[in-house]
Amino acid sequence: MGGTKLKTRVLYPGTFDPITNGHVDIIQRASEMFDEVVVALAVSQEKKPMFDIKKRAIMAKIATEHIPNVEITTFDNLLIDFAKKANSNIIIRGLRAVSDFEYELQMSYANSSLDPNIETIFLMPSLKHAFISSSVVRAILKHDGDVSHLVSKDILPLLGDIDVFDS
Repeated sequence: MGGTKLKTRVLYPGTFDPITNGHVDIIQRASEMFDEVVVALAVSQEKKPMFDIKKRAIMAKIATEHIPNVEITTFDNLLIDFAKKANSNIIIRGLRAVSDFEYELQMSYANSSLDPNIETIFLMPSLKHAFISSSVVRAILKHDGDVSHLVSKDILPLLGDIDVFDS
């Protein structure tokens, strides 16, 4: 065709509490499909995250520093409003199981009802990461278990200094 390719900027939102190898797998694959991937960490106080937003952002930066077209940012408003601010109309969501799909489909429809220009693209993690969730990592951490196969080795030191009795 020979035309100029439009620059595609996509959002991958979530709490990333903490970021896992499954998340990084999705980010890596999205980075190969799109020009820019904005990993948008939700403050999400209603979820009562184990790690504060600053620490989650640091962990996400460390875990994705090998991917050149990734930007890490935070937000504390409606995703649709943040998408406009971030100049993106494409949202990436990860799916591990049918239960994820049901929830994500509802969220996709809700986002589309707020802004019909928003598109949601679902990506599945590689099979070896399909069982990993931040919830699983947090549960293992609370019992002093080994999560080194579930998260980037570079963020392991940041996972150790939590007070498991606070969450």
